Amino acid sequence: MTATSSSPDAPGYGLDGPPPARPAYDRHTWREIAHLLSDLPVALAGFVYTVTVVAVGAGLSVTVVGLPLLAGGLAGARLLGRGERARARALLGVRVDEPSRLPRRPGAGLLGRLWNALKDPVGWRTMLYAFIRLPWAVLSFTVTLVGLLVLWPLLPFVVRALANVDRAMVRGLLSPSDELERRIMELESDRGVIVDTAAADLRRIERDLHDGAQARLVALAMGLGLAKEKLPEDPDAAAAMVDEAHGEVKLALQELRDLARGIHPAVLTDRGLDAALSSLASRCTVPVRVEVDLPTRPTQAIEGIAYFTASELLQNVSKHSAARTASIDVRRRDNRLLIQVTDDGHGGADPAGGGLGGLTERLGAVDGQLVIDSPTGGPTTITAELPWRA
Repeated sequence: MTATSSSPDAPGYGLDGPPPARPAYDRHTWREIAHLLSDLPVALAGFVYTVTVVAVGAGLSVTVVGLPLLAGGLAGARLLGRGERARARALLGVRVDEPSRLPRRPGAGLLGRLWNALKDPVGWRTMLYAFIRLPWAVLSFTVTLVGLLVLWPLLPFVVRALANVDRAMVRGLLSPSDELERRIMELESDRGVIVDTAAADLRRIERDLHDGAQARLVALAMGLGLAKEKLPEDPDAAAAMVDEAHGEVKLALQELRDLARGIHPAVLTDRGLDAALSSLASRCTVPVRVEVDLPTRPTQAIEGIAYFTASELLQNVSKHSAARTASIDVRRRDNRLLIQVTDDGHGGADPAGGGLGGLTERLGAVDGQLVIDSPTGGPTTITAELPWRA
């Protein structure tokens, strides 16, 4: 959301109603005069920069260097905008929030980062500001300079009118966009997190299949082949090998069940979070109390995210907390699903750590959040909040 306000020492600079009367030549008038006289050199530099960046970037766009140059020019335009906001804040009393940074997409390739930079709305609006400022700066500079010489009695009123136009341009083009644009940028970043997480999950499943069940099945096939060869000449050895192969089949089936449970457990689909979390708690190395109080089931996607969030938090309890007991409480509050995991361990959980940091990103991608309360010495309480519907 764009937030603009008046300088506390500049009465009448706000947006509500006409400014109250003030002395003709007070310090605010002199600041406005300074701003208008500095407009021309600043606007000239910004105009030259913008025209050069656009002309060179567009002219070389058929080569490999054109678009990167344009992307770098847009990044530089952000710096120009920051300087102009600072100048307007100091001399015009206009306080404008700094725009959000470009969202960073972890794992995005070179082309993805380049495209992200090229569609930066803040950089393009700043270039538009720099482009249209020059003719206005020539006019305002000339009027102010002439006024200092021949329009002395009327100059404060002329300067005030010119400065109000400058304020409107700063607010209109150098303010952050509305909340919708900010939300779009956040969602684009979140989409990158979701894609990266899905790709990582696929790689994990492929690795588990290759190193686990697949390798075991290959060994099983080889063992059965050897048993088949030995059967005519040594039935007892063949029988022993078949028994061993039977044990391998059981282990392979168990690994496949565990893998399927890690993708999406059947008990979650069939019976919901209460039964799925109870099953999850029974496999934890720490005794876990489970309490689920939900009037209905959330959507399948949210239910799955809630399950895997609780699973990862319980893994952290088992591996890192040295806790004696833990608990999971799940309930609905308004249109949000709350999952709270508490343990009586030593505390000190690192919110920026690999596990919790990644979990925070994944929850943020679906408009959720993770709240961590883990003082040194414990206890630790971690609350995950998700939308009731995806």
